[in-house]
Amino acid sequence: MMKLTINKHDILDVLAKVQGLTGRKSNLAITENLLLRSGEERMTLTATDLESGFEGVYPANVEAEGLIAINAKTLYEIVRGLPSRELRIHEIENRWVEIGNQKVVYHIVGMNPDDFPDHPQIEDVPFFAIGSAAFKQMIEKTSFIAGAPNDKRAHINGIFIERIQEDGQNFLRMVSTDGSRLSLGNHEMENQPEFVPEGGMIIPKKGLMEVSKFLDAEGDVQIGYQDNKFIIKKSTENFIIRLLEGEFPKYGDIIIREGGTDLGLERAVFREMLKRMSILSSETYKGVIFNIREGNLEITATNPDRGESKEDMDIDYQGEPLQVAFNPRYFIDIMSVMENEKVQLNLIDDEKPCLIKGASENSFLSVIMPMRI
Repeated sequence: MMKLTINKHDILDVLAKVQGLTGRKSNLAITENLLLRSGEERMTLTATDLESGFEGVYPANVEAEGLIAINAKTLYEIVRGLPSRELRIHEIENRWVEIGNQKVVYHIVGMNPDDFPDHPQIEDVPFFAIGSAAFKQMIEKTSFIAGAPNDKRAHINGIFIERIQEDGQNFLRMVSTDGSRLSLGNHEMENQPEFVPEGGMIIPKKGLMEVSKFLDAEGDVQIGYQDNKFIIKKSTENFIIRLLEGEFPKYGDIIIREGGTDLGLERAVFREMLKRMSILSSETYKGVIFNIREGNLEITATNPDRGESKEDMDIDYQGEPLQVAFNPRYFIDIMSVMENEKVQLNLIDDEKPCLIKGASENSFLSVIMPMRI
């Protein structure tokens, strides 16, 4: 039966990060647990929500090998509150587990580890290295678009990943949409990212958002594909995410545009202005009116149930006057993930989509459809 001692600081951060997986409801109650395995001076920790799986290996002083399943939230709260650095985990009998140190001891009821779903083994996977910070940034710039909770369509719940070759350069591309807006990120790669199957693949957003928690600000991470699964591998940790089945919409005609008029503005000023204008928004009245004319953008919000507001700002615009309605929350979301302080909007009329990108940034593009009011 398991008996080991481990430094709480080696696993505390990990226990916090996996709460997103173990806290998600699934068809199996045991997925609220973590599977702990001891052996060879290390402890292996496994978590899953049946769609995504995590496994990490951490150094430990192992006195006896064993395998137990413990409620993830309970274990995290115990470890977080423990006053000492050393944490002792000892399986006693009948799946009871003793956790603590010399002064603090908990006795916790475990579950049958045989009921825990298998974590697939990673073998002969062709991995490609990508900067951890860059990959994290791509996830953050696409995963913020969320569809309706009850929408089961793959292209709404997932992020589309494909390989692109343009002008002799190789790119890994990630695209997300909810039907009313689209966000796209490109990352240049030295070699063609051949691990991405022809036609691309759709990866669950919630799985990639969990992965993002484990991506560091420095170094590389390995990514690959095998048996309908997307794999992310660090030195001692890995994520395996089951792909979604379905077709992603053809989006090429939306992001490639000839013509239209560019509008330049300050990102931070625009975002704060939109936040103020959205105060009066409700489920019934979500839209605001953009009144665009040379050098000026005026936004008005009207809600018969709450009132009305108006504010304007200076912009760089030399085109014809234009009036168009948008959901301000969509712009706020995009401005929050962009890095350029100078933002460029491309507009045609009150029916065509608005293209948004940083004035000096070519790796990120977003699209918002106008509203009808």
